[in-house]
Amino acid sequence: QTGANDLQTKADRLVQMSICASLARKFPKVTIIGEEELSTDEVTEELIEDGHCEEILKRTCPAQYTGIKEEELVIWVDPLDGTKEYTEGLLDHVTVLIGIAYGGKAIAGVINQPYYNYEAGADAVLGRTIWGVLGIGAFGFQLTEAPAGKHIIITTRSHSSTLVNDCISALNPDSVIRVGGAGNKVIQLIEGKASAYVFASPGCKKWDTCAPEAILHAVGGKITDIHGNSFQYNKEVKHMNSAGVLATLRNYDYYASRIPNTVKQSLVP
Repeated sequence: QTGANDLQTKADRLVQMSICASLARKFPKVTIIGEEELSTDEVTEELIEDGHCEEILKRTCPAQYTGIKEEELVIWVDPLDGTKEYTEGLLDHVTVLIGIAYGGKAIAGVINQPYYNYEAGADAVLGRTIWGVLGIGAFGFQLTEAPAGKHIIITTRSHSSTLVNDCISALNPDSVIRVGGAGNKVIQLIEGKASAYVFASPGCKKWDTCAPEAILHAVGGKITDIHGNSFQYNKEVKHMNSAGVLATLRNYDYYASRIPNTVKQSLVP
């Protein structure tokens, strides 16, 4: 078990070092908040990525963001979301999350799935990157609606509790999918595999939700805490999403109206 944890810690740290140091070099005034506490002194040159994505640069920046100053942005980084699943070999649960916030709001995000297609055979292209910006849209996947009239709830795989399960039961689901990673769960929503992501527990952090939120909102979805409050992403905010998560691509109100008061009372924002 220690072996898996050590491996995960090393993977986490290297990925975060690479992302944070590369961003800090290009955008020195941006605030970057990552899951791991790291010093930037130990970054070697081979961890620095200095390229850029032509596909994104072809797009026009939405008018509401053209005047943003670098120091007004906060970038939330989760180097390895779905860590427990990673150590157990469930590689399709794993994502790398980079969310960009302005004025406390998630406005752009990148979800990288390094192992996407890992079971599809030797000829398949491994990995994919989904990205989105409010006012532009989201790309890198096929937007699909969940089956009409079905209530398919997606929730945590490794952080279950009585409260989590009571909340799901109250929604009277047709089926429940349990997977790791917040990024992975939001991907299931935008690809039509699930109709609602419900997590009645305080385990999730701002770096788990910032990137997925921007992508979900860019395609007309909605994510809040269990009470219906929006998440805030300014740099002073506490890191824990202590009142859980409720997210949908469509029909948000249907699920929000069915969260039991007992659940809401147990989760303080």
